[in-house]
Amino acid sequence: MINGLAPLVIAQFLSAFADNAILFTVIAIVLQSGTHGDWYVPALQSVFLIAYVTLAPWVGVWADRLPKPRVLIVANLIKTAGGCLLLAGIEPLIAYSLVGAGAALYSPAKYGILPEIADADHLVKANGWVEGATIAAILLGTVGGAKIADQSIPAALAVICGCFLLSVLAGLLLPRLPARHTAEASAVRQLILQSRSLLKSRRARMVLLGLAMFWAAAATLRVVLVAWAPAVLHTRTATDIAELTLFTAIGIIIGAALAPRWIPLAELHRSRYAGYALALMLGLLAASSEPWPARGALLGIGVAGGFFVVPLNAAIQDIGHRGVGAGIAVAIQNFFLNGAMLVAVGLYTAAAARGADPVLVLLTMGVMVLCSVVRIAVRLPSKAADDGNPGGKAATGPNLYYD
Repeated sequence: MINGLAPLVIAQFLSAFADNAILFTVIAIVLQSGTHGDWYVPALQSVFLIAYVTLAPWVGVWADRLPKPRVLIVANLIKTAGGCLLLAGIEPLIAYSLVGAGAALYSPAKYGILPEIADADHLVKANGWVEGATIAAILLGTVGGAKIADQSIPAALAVICGCFLLSVLAGLLLPRLPARHTAEASAVRQLILQSRSLLKSRRARMVLLGLAMFWAAAATLRVVLVAWAPAVLHTRTATDIAELTLFTAIGIIIGAALAPRWIPLAELHRSRYAGYALALMLGLLAASSEPWPARGALLGIGVAGGFFVVPLNAAIQDIGHRGVGAGIAVAIQNFFLNGAMLVAVGLYTAAAARGADPVLVLLTMGVMVLCSVVRIAVRLPSKAADDGNPGGKAATGPNLYYD
């Protein structure tokens, strides 16, 4: 066993379980109160994403300037504080934004600690354990959190805070690691300069556009379902909505598992077919009026999404590896993707506040996805060598992972 891997996997499972459970607990609070409009849940998602966008230039720096086990512990304590504020009856928009700040700090330390506890020969194995724990936590936390919250909101919040605290205790068992000191420089300026360098590549620009489109649609779909399911399928509980979301998650896992074989990096253009399928499935979901057709459409959305996003993730990592660095490329990617999600969810929040029909919103999403994929297919260079790849070397051995 890799030294420190077991407590890291346990800490990650507990933290990810609580992250997913708290979202559907907040949704249950909204549904049970009956006093909030359709705009409130997307507003909650927006305040969560704001932390990711505003803290993006600094969280990676903090994760290197402090020992990563300490960063994980502090991040989970921040998330615990957000859960305690919800338990105390504080405005959910305020409490959930604090959870978002903890999550934004947690993410770079979670991935950054792996190369410090595992050598190159065991790094893929370590990633596999962490990703497996994350997927299990997403599936169990989504449905489990919703079921507990439908029975008792205080009980659900107590379980969530308990999971965060247990994750803190697991973090205390991680090996003592030194801080990776970084040069003193403006984090914002560094992000701007590195982004300019990466975006000189037309291939990078198109790949980032595709990723931004996908995650913006995914974030919007999650909050649209909260309004669409009661209006069309006549659902009444957070559990019903969580079970619908579960079909999309399962689909993404299936698509992500099959994508590397069917869409290798050298054939990145094939991903456009997954994008077309994604747009079609959004249209089929909008046309659904019964539970099982809706579940089938959501499963299809997940499968198409997995096929679409995994090759693009590999492409941006490969471009970064040959340019600004794979880690920096991922940090830039996270900034742009969370920004895209924030804009998309913010626009839906404004539309929902004006009484937008969720069926029309789904149809609009399908059209926008289709238009984006067509633009990417036309503009994406056919080969890895483009204006941002000095020397024109083909991609070899991308560090592929799915989160």
